Amino acid sequence: MNRDKELYLMARQALKHAYAPFSNFTVGAALLTESGEVFTGVNVENSSLGATICAERTAFVKAVSEGQRRFSTIAVVSGEGAVLPCGICRQFMFEFGNDLRIITGEDEDHLKVYGIRDLLPEGFRLER
Repeated sequence: MNRDKELYLMARQALKHAYAPFSNFTVGAALLTESGEVFTGVNVENSSLGATICAERTAFVKAVSEGQRRFSTIAVVSGEGAVLPCGICRQFMFEFGNDLRIITGEDEDHLKVYGIRDLLPEGFRLER
């Protein structure tokens, strides 16, 4: 099985842990680090809707909290099939690299791959 398909399936598996009692729109993500480690994430809604966190950011925060800073690919899937990251997630991901690949699709046999620059052509990072 190729790595893209494997990541997609890991993201789909993560869906069962999503907490979306308000929208019922579940999202799972699987983030691949450059060292080959994978971190999964799900969306977690909150009664204060602004406090909701997306699956992509959950995966990134888990990885960063474990010392990871370099990422190659993230797979994102919803309970409805293909889904693309929201604008906040796009900028959040851009912070960690402008070559990130994003995988989504209706199922593991019909994947689409985007570059973060395709989805956020004018992304920015502050000088460090």
